[in-house]
Amino acid sequence: MAGLQQTNSEMILLSWVRQSTRNYPQVNVTNFTTSWSDGLAFNALLHSHRPDLFDWNAVSSQSPVQRLDHAFNIARQHLGIEKLLDPEDVATACPDKKSILMYVTSLFQVLPQKVTMEAIREVEMLPRHSRVTREEHIEVHEQHFSQEVSFTFLLSSCCSKVVVSLLT
Repeated sequence: MAGLQQTNSEMILLSWVRQSTRNYPQVNVTNFTTSWSDGLAFNALLHSHRPDLFDWNAVSSQSPVQRLDHAFNIARQHLGIEKLLDPEDVATACPDKKSILMYVTSLFQVLPQKVTMEAIREVEMLPRHSRVTREEHIEVHEQHFSQEVSFTFLLSSCCSKVVVSLLT
């Protein structure tokens, strides 16, 4: 049930982002990883709600790291959102999904939150591979492997008699 709730929360958040950035042709947010790495989505999200804060054309011509730095600084100075992410960590082939979700959720809490049913239906219609990237798939396997390693370590720290009895 918690997984379903998380998925629904992510879908609503993604719907809000897509609805907010609809008028920015360079921006097509389909996930919470690669769609954010060039900095355009963060700036479009901010600009769509607060166009008075900066000139979109000036920002869109900057490098990805410059755009990310710009968005994070604008959010800190004008919206009170701490600079939780480093531009260099986001401007990668696969930014951390949880970090992006956390930051976008912070924006969602301070910006207007109207989400239409049309925007939610649009996200539901996105191809499944757009919503779950290869990197997210790898992350799940890494977590599973990490749990196996932790369990193995726990077993090895027990006395050998207990380990032998568990394995047989």
